[in-house]
Amino acid sequence: MGKGPTLLNFDAFSKSTDDSRIKTTSGGILTLICFITTFILLLNEYSDYKRVVTRPELVVDRDRNKKLDINLDVTFPNMPCDMLSLDIMDLTGDIQIDLLTSGFTKIRLDRDGREIGEETMDVNEGVELISTDPNYCGSCYGSIDQANNENLPLEQRRCCNSCRAVRTAYAQVGWKFYDGKDIEQCEKEGYVQKINDRINEGCRVKGTGQINRIGGNVHFAPGASITAQDKHVHDLSLYDKFSDKFNFQHKVNHFSFGTDNHLTNEYVSTHPLDGRESTVAEKYQLYSYFLKVVNTRYEFLDGSIVNTNQFSASEHDRPLQGGRDDDHPNTIHARGGLPGVFFHFDISPMKIINREQYNKTWSAFMLGACAAIGGVLTVASVLDRTIWKVNKMLKDKKDT
Repeated sequence: MGKGPTLLNFDAFSKSTDDSRIKTTSGGILTLICFITTFILLLNEYSDYKRVVTRPELVVDRDRNKKLDINLDVTFPNMPCDMLSLDIMDLTGDIQIDLLTSGFTKIRLDRDGREIGEETMDVNEGVELISTDPNYCGSCYGSIDQANNENLPLEQRRCCNSCRAVRTAYAQVGWKFYDGKDIEQCEKEGYVQKINDRINEGCRVKGTGQINRIGGNVHFAPGASITAQDKHVHDLSLYDKFSDKFNFQHKVNHFSFGTDNHLTNEYVSTHPLDGRESTVAEKYQLYSYFLKVVNTRYEFLDGSIVNTNQFSASEHDRPLQGGRDDDHPNTIHARGGLPGVFFHFDISPMKIINREQYNKTWSAFMLGACAAIGGVLTVASVLDRTIWKVNKMLKDKKDT
C-alpha cells in the first residue's frame, strides 16, 4: 500500500540546497535597491498611519427645540445710538422688538470713529416718572384716548408717564415722533437735548440675543419699532427729517451663532462675516445678508469637544427707489423696503459632527507594511531571475 499525503506535500516554500546558490553583482544591487525602497515605503506608510484627519458625519439635529444664541458686534459710523433699533422676526410669527434696550452695549462714536461713551441698556431705561406726585398721569397728546381717565382708578388709567411711553403711543397710531420736541416728558427727561447733541455721532453695538432654530431675520433699522395691524413698522420721521445725515454704512466686527468659540486657524470658516465692511453710503439703502446655518460639533483626539455653528453667507444691497444703479447696471431692483441692515438666516435641520481620527488603524498599517515588503521582494525576485537568465543566455551564446 502506498503512503498517504504528508505535510511535505503541502510545503509551498521548498528550499534550495546551499551548493546551488549563486550570488551575482546584479543581485547585490537589487538587494540594496530593495532595502532603500522598502525603507521609504514603510516610512510613508507610518506617516500615513499617524496622520490626523477630520471625518465629518451628518446626523439629524436633536437640539431644534432649544434657543440659539446670536452674537453680534457691528459698527455704524453714521447712525447715532439713540436712533438705532434691533429686532428679530422668525417664521413662527414671534417678534422680539427693540432688543437694544435689553442686554446690549451701545458705544457712542465721534465722526472720526473714536469711542466717546458706553451705555449698557436695560429694559427699565426711560420709564421713570417725571413727577413725584403719586396721582400723576402724563398726557399722551391725543395718540391714546384719555377722556375717561378721571373716572378710573389710577392703576387703570391710560397714562404716558415717560418719553418712551409717548413714543410708543405715537408709533402705535403711526404718528411721527421726530425728536420729541415740545413733549413735556421728553423735555424734562433730557431726551430732546440728548438726541440733538448726538445727531452727528456713530454707534457700535455689541451683545447676544436668542432666536428660535428656524428661519427668520435679525435687522437694524432707524426709529422706534412697533407691530400694529399685523405689520412691523418703524418711525422714520427723524431719519427722514435730515436729508444730509444718517446712513447704514457699516462694518461687521463679529457675527456668530451659538457658543462664541474661537477655533484654530484650521476652522476659521465658522465666522465668515467677521471684518465685512459695506462700501455704499447712500441714505436709503437696504443691505441684506443671507445666512445658511448648520449646527456643528468638533471632537478632538485629546477628548475635548467644541460645539459651534458654522454658516455660509452671501450679501446684497439695493436702493429703496428701485431700478438700476451703478453697482448693478444689468439688474432692475424692486422698489420699497426699509433702510437698514438685515441678516436673513435659515437653520438646517441637520447637524455635522467632525471627529479627529488617525488616518489608519493599526491593522491597516500592518497590512500596508506587509504589502509593501512583499511587493518589493516579489518585483525584485522577478527582475533578478530575468537578469540572471539573460546573462546566462548571452554567456552560452558567446561560448558557442
